[in-house]
Formats: sequence, C-alpha cells, structure tokens
Amino acid sequence: MLRSWMMPVDPFFSDLERMRSEMERLFNLAAPVGNLRGVVRGTFPAINIGETDENVIVYIFAPGIDPDKVDLTLEKGILTLAGERDTSKDIGENPDPQGYHRRERFSGKFRRIISLPESVDPDKVSAKYSNGILTVTIGKREEEKAKKIEVAVE
Repeated sequence: MLRSWMMPVDPFFSDLERMRSEMERLFNLAAPVGNLRGVVRGTFPAINIGETDENVIVYIFAPGIDPDKVDLTLEKGILTLAGERDTSKDIGENPDPQGYHRRERFSGKFRRIISLPESVDPDKVSAKYSNGILTVTIGKREEEKAKKIEVAVE
C-alpha cells in the first residue's frame, strides 16, 4: 500500500515499473542463482584452455565418445571439434527404458568451435585421448614467445 502511494500517478511510470518487474522475472528464469557459467548449461563437451610458455593446451572433457569418430580441425586460430556420442550403450542391460524421469546425458552429434590465441602455430599440433579427456596441444609461433633479454654490466 505504501509503495502505491509513493509511486507517481503518471501512467508512464507504471509502464516502467511493469517493464522492470517483467525483466527481473525473465532474468531470474534465464540465470538461476548458483549456476552462472560462461556457456549454456549442458554444452557438450566442456572445455578448459590453458597456456604455457611453449604451448596452448585445450582440455576437452568428453567421456563416452569414440575418439575414432571425432573430427578435429585447426584453421586460422579456430579449433573445430565435431563428433557423435551414443550414451545408450553406457546404460547397461536395459538400454531403452519405457520412459525417463530425468535425462541429462544426450546421444547425438555435437560441434564446438573454439577461438584460440593468435600465437598458435597450426603446424605444431597434437591430440591424445585418455580417461575421457581429449587433450589438444598446440605449439606457439617462435616470434610470439617472450624472449629474455640479458643486460650487460660494464
């Protein structure tokens, strides 16, 4: 009651208040508290990108994929990962239940496009898959590496 008494009577302000509350409602639906991430929830595969003096390393967390069915390409600083995952064989004896109460793992095709630093050298790339993690190591160009300069003392 106090709030309505303090709000101006002008319909312009009531429209603004309605728009503010609608936007607040939409933001609360779009970003639940406690799960703020840089990518859409459920994006597969999840990735981490690290860097050393010599390399850029991309860790791709992809349990349950067949590494032989993964297509990796590196062109102009863009790493593209595409493949397919079949989770039905991971379920066990009853791979096709009549229905699910909740299903968080998907089967199907996936594709991730990953921008890398400009310093990567596409001629120095290797990939290995172990324990569900695909590790892609890309060397840096020589001119991009930091060079230590020795100071001469006279």
